[in-house]
Amino acid sequence: MLRKLFLDHPHAVGETYFEHQRQAMGFSLQLFAAAFACAVHALAPGLFVKTASRAITSLHARMVAGRDRPARGTGERIAA
Repeated sequence: MLRKLFLDHPHAVGETYFEHQRQAMGFSLQLFAAAFACAVHALAPGLFVKTASRAITSLHARMVAGRDRPARGTGERIAA
């Protein structure tokens, strides 16, 4: 149960637990910043005009690029 909860997914995407934690926290912080920018933009449309779209583009590139590396300890590519 603990392995499934903490280790199976990070291993499946080619990362250790702590590597995955760092990546997920980075995504989380960038998403929070984009959400804040969207909220401000809703009130003042002239502010943060492209902030959220740039964040989404950046996050998508990081996630998709991560799929192209081999899974840890294997020669197989990470499943999408």
